[in-house]
Amino acid sequence: MRVFVTGATGFIGTVVVQDLIQAGHSVLGLARSDRGAEALAAAGAEVHRGDLEDLDSLRRGAAASDGVIHLGFIHDFSRFQEVCEADRRAIEAMGEALAGSGRPMVITSGTGMGTRAPGEPSTEDHFNPHHPNPRAASEIAAEGVADRGVRVTVVRLPQVHNTEKQGLVTPAIAIAWQKGVAAYVGDGLNRWPAVHVLDAAPVYRLALEKGPNRARYHAVAEEGVTARAIAEAIGRGLKIPVASLSPEQAAGHFGWMGLFVGLDMPAASALTRERLGWQPTQSAGMIDDLDHMNWSAVPDLVRAMGIAARE
Repeated sequence: MRVFVTGATGFIGTVVVQDLIQAGHSVLGLARSDRGAEALAAAGAEVHRGDLEDLDSLRRGAAASDGVIHLGFIHDFSRFQEVCEADRRAIEAMGEALAGSGRPMVITSGTGMGTRAPGEPSTEDHFNPHHPNPRAASEIAAEGVADRGVRVTVVRLPQVHNTEKQGLVTPAIAIAWQKGVAAYVGDGLNRWPAVHVLDAAPVYRLALEKGPNRARYHAVAEEGVTARAIAEAIGRGLKIPVASLSPEQAAGHFGWMGLFVGLDMPAASALTRERLGWQPTQSAGMIDDLDHMNWSAVPDLVRAMGIAARE
């Protein structure tokens, strides 16, 4: 299968590209820069120039493929609603190119979209189109594409990690370095699900190959890692104190991340494992990867993220 992959040069996308090629598929990868194009070519993929806001380039890439894996996302959480709307437009544009073909399209969402009630793990078979999280726009767009004769599946991601990146935990590390304290909200028992990047990648391929129309999958290895355990790991790594903040204090301390840090977001993956025959194989969990990351590189990470120098 010739697969058009957006986000092909990103943290997760590079691993998905490798997994697809190793499984015998060919990849047409979206690249917006010369550096990204060179990396894709070196990995054995074809290069398709464009970006997530160039809808014509997305349509052309989708039309030239046997299927699409949409991993690309504009990771600017300071304007979260705006970038979620951009994701909706991208999904709709690629869906137009695939309409009536029955070809597969895998889109990306977050495990929080499967939350039915506070404190309960989110599940694959639940979706509330009226969810207050703007990321719901991606799954709403996917439903519209499915109505147009495309076999659409959704892969929902938790915090995806290795020893270099850890999803939303990465900016939390940068903030802790800047503030000189690793913080959590309240008792810190709110939970974030997690998966190693090498375990996340095969879920996309299996969804592409096997997923029926409108199926949803959770690439989740750990149902919930507590915010306090994460903060303690950050404190150990940066050798800084760990502290509890009130919800009111969290907004000023974390900035845009104040919207997320206190959320309890456990997520189950039993249905994904049963329906796709997927099992996580990596022994390293979120805390283990944090304990083995290169903490001396954090100042470079902070600069790359554009966060101000330490207060």
